[in-house]
Amino acid sequence: MRTIPIFLAFFLMGLADAMGPMSDAVQKQYQVSNVMSTLLSFFVFIAFAVFSVPGGLLAARIGKKKLLLLGLGLNAVALLVPSLHAPSFAVLLGCIFLLGVGTTFLQVSGNPIMRDVSASGAYSRNLAFAQGIKGLGSTASTYLVTAVTALVIFQDMGWRGAFPLFAVLMVVAFVSVAMLKIEETKPNVPPSIASSLGLLKEPTFFLAVLGIFLYVGAEASMGRFLFPGLKAMGMDEATASKFGPALFFLLLTIGRLLGSAVLMVMTPRTCFRLSALLGLAGAGIIMTGSPTLAIVGVFAASFGFANIWPMLFSITVEEKPECANELSGLMCMAISGGAIVPLVMGALVDAGMKSFAFVVPAACFAYLLLISLRGGRKPAART
Repeated sequence: MRTIPIFLAFFLMGLADAMGPMSDAVQKQYQVSNVMSTLLSFFVFIAFAVFSVPGGLLAARIGKKKLLLLGLGLNAVALLVPSLHAPSFAVLLGCIFLLGVGTTFLQVSGNPIMRDVSASGAYSRNLAFAQGIKGLGSTASTYLVTAVTALVIFQDMGWRGAFPLFAVLMVVAFVSVAMLKIEETKPNVPPSIASSLGLLKEPTFFLAVLGIFLYVGAEASMGRFLFPGLKAMGMDEATASKFGPALFFLLLTIGRLLGSAVLMVMTPRTCFRLSALLGLAGAGIIMTGSPTLAIVGVFAASFGFANIWPMLFSITVEEKPECANELSGLMCMAISGGAIVPLVMGALVDAGMKSFAFVVPAACFAYLLLISLRGGRKPAART
């Protein structure tokens, strides 16, 4: 029962993903260019790059629960403004940026606080399940953006129709988390930016943060280039759409939900190794350029990609749980890999390499497989 409010917070982390599907409607409303409309998702993303490390430091000073509440509060305010009236485009961007900051704080505090509310030995399992819940939130938010506008009460609001519902969910989560009693693990000495970045001097943490950077980049690359990649292999548009990003992200969510069950019979490190191997195999199979084999590769890659984040995060935090806040900030900052790595794959696609361009996610997972083979100490006991 102690984990339910935290799971709800993870579900709400996925709501920020609705900004992408909402861009088309916003473009029509404000008559802006495609570049300007993409600022909705860009402002969410840039917040992670700027506020992740400061968020980790703030969590260490005021506590993870208070940072989680701050994130939920900021999100509620950000969603309330466009719920009450149609804002100017500049004000809307300000609200979206605030939503990005709030979501960053949810991520930075949510991942390590799950350890504090989990029973001994259940952290990795619960974190894997939480990532699945976050995936459900992402999926639900994209459908709600269009489904809610069909209701009579929200028809006049158009694309803003989902905002009131999102705001109410944020308030519900805020109250449920506020009522939760949590015994948090805290550092003996408040960290600083220098001490947080200093963790990267330790090979274990540097390799893990780089791993998150490459993992997020590989996932973003698959989402961006699966559809055109399958079409380039000879699939028609309908088939490529069926077996492309839609299937990939659906299986990704299913795999994350199943990951918590798998971890009841498998150690996190073993699961990490098998996931990295399966992800590498899936990307490698897609590289063959065979349409039939590519479908097999999508299935393999989806389930391989599914639990990398919770496994790598939990394994790393267990190395030094007293630095959970700083490590969370560093690894959330590494989400910026989702902007950088696809650029490399895009360059290969533009160079006419077609299916061979999937060497980029394959290389990312080759790295993840290598670091998964590193040893690690036993998880620290919690009192």
